[in-house]
Amino acid sequence: MSVFWRHALVPPLILALIALLLWAAAGPLPALVFLALGFIARVVFHLRRLAALDNWLDDPEGRPVPESTGVWGEVYVRLNKRVRQQRKEREQRMAALHDMEQATAALPEGVVILDEADHIEWCNPLAEQHFGLDVHRDIGQQITYLERQPAFVQYLNMRHFDEPLVLRGMRQEDMVLSIKLISYGDDKKLVISRDITHFERIETMRRDFVANVSHELRTPLTVVNGFVETLHDMPNLDNEMARRALQLMGEQTYRMEHLVNDLLTLSRLENSLNTLQEDTVDVCGMLHLLHREGVSLSGGQHKIRLELESECDLCGNTEELRSAFGNLVTNAVRYTPSGGEIVLRWQEHDGQPVFSVQDSGIGIASQHIPRLTERFYRIDRSRSRETGGTGLGLAIVKHVVNRHQAKLEIASEEGKGSTFSIVFPAKRRCPQQAEQVA
Repeated sequence: MSVFWRHALVPPLILALIALLLWAAAGPLPALVFLALGFIARVVFHLRRLAALDNWLDDPEGRPVPESTGVWGEVYVRLNKRVRQQRKEREQRMAALHDMEQATAALPEGVVILDEADHIEWCNPLAEQHFGLDVHRDIGQQITYLERQPAFVQYLNMRHFDEPLVLRGMRQEDMVLSIKLISYGDDKKLVISRDITHFERIETMRRDFVANVSHELRTPLTVVNGFVETLHDMPNLDNEMARRALQLMGEQTYRMEHLVNDLLTLSRLENSLNTLQEDTVDVCGMLHLLHREGVSLSGGQHKIRLELESECDLCGNTEELRSAFGNLVTNAVRYTPSGGEIVLRWQEHDGQPVFSVQDSGIGIASQHIPRLTERFYRIDRSRSRETGGTGLGLAIVKHVVNRHQAKLEIASEEGKGSTFSIVFPAKRRCPQQAEQVA
């Protein structure tokens, strides 16, 4: 028999035994009176113990566990042991939480913990600086009530956190933040913020330097190229070596002009102040023009086919889209051997407009595909020099694609050709054309 049951059953049994002995000695009435008084005393004892327990439950942190004997003593001993264990575990958790807070406070990023409804559960000191929060005042507040920048609210509502968000003008006018959201647990989120103001300034300086140098190079290159063409066309230039030298000079100045133009285009696309100027883009008309330019560039060495499977227009910037489409067409011509086939295709997939350029060229190894849109990245430098590429074409395409909220998809296999596709969101489909189709 356990200690609990021994303490619970032994006193009533003793009362009953004494009552039986009293019955035998003095009759039933004294025995029943004794038994009734004994049970009343036991009830009073238990009620007092319950009252002590109820009093302790009103303030378990500030009052000690009651003490008693018998069955209640056993209950209080076990309860006291459990309370001490819970307090020890709570202290351990609090120490671990304190260590985590100290470690998080030492991070070079701001950290905000949001619940499933985007309410703030906790933030570190750096996040307080970035978002203007107060950890004591703003806990439980919805973060969009405190940080109301439309770009941040839209980023939070989209629930697509693959790419970080860059926010400018945060609290201090010159602060630039990179925001990254990470989902975890039951739809909770971590908001990671990093101050990239210094890096943005360096990047701005780099862009300005490239743009200024490129702009300054245009005039001397134009002058040099003009004199080279004049000298090359002189009727009395009989020296074959001089003609060959002038031809090479003309080719290299043309290549440098092309490089300068691409650098200026890239600098303009990277400029955050250069907002996208949108209009209705006649894609079919643009592709007819690009098809003719591709045929001219090919010089009859390739079979170039235009397939217009859709007549929809786009909402976007005509100049930028023509530059992106043109770069894809030019690359296909340059990197497809003579006799190859190139297909320019305009179509729709699940309501999304898609422009693609498919070629039967040399193809691209899979390890190179993720880096193709980097500036000046070349798979084969010698071949790039032969084809006259600048190494900036796909970087320009990437920026144009991002500015139009589209995706660049590349499928390629060595020796079997490549397919470059720009997939536009359905919202980029021209509304007027959409209504006509409907």
